[in-house]
Amino acid sequence: MYLEIITPDKKLFSGEVKSVKLPGTDGSFGILNNHAPIIASLKKGTVKVTSDKNTTENFEINGGVIEMLNNKAILLAE
Repeated sequence: MYLEIITPDKKLFSGEVKSVKLPGTDGSFGILNNHAPIIASLKKGTVKVTSDKNTTENFEINGGVIEMLNNKAILLAE
């Protein structure tokens, strides 16, 4: 799936990923390839991105929203 992480200042990440683990307001959750469409609010925490090559990147956010649709996820983060 394709992921973009965008802040008000800049684009932090964009590219193909294997999975994303997110700090949801109702608890942490993950998104994999071919996930059902979803819009969820996020709280302060760590976004863990696993690439297709099994490398992991972590991004600290202060909250935000994620939308997943047609194998494209857009994370608008603070």
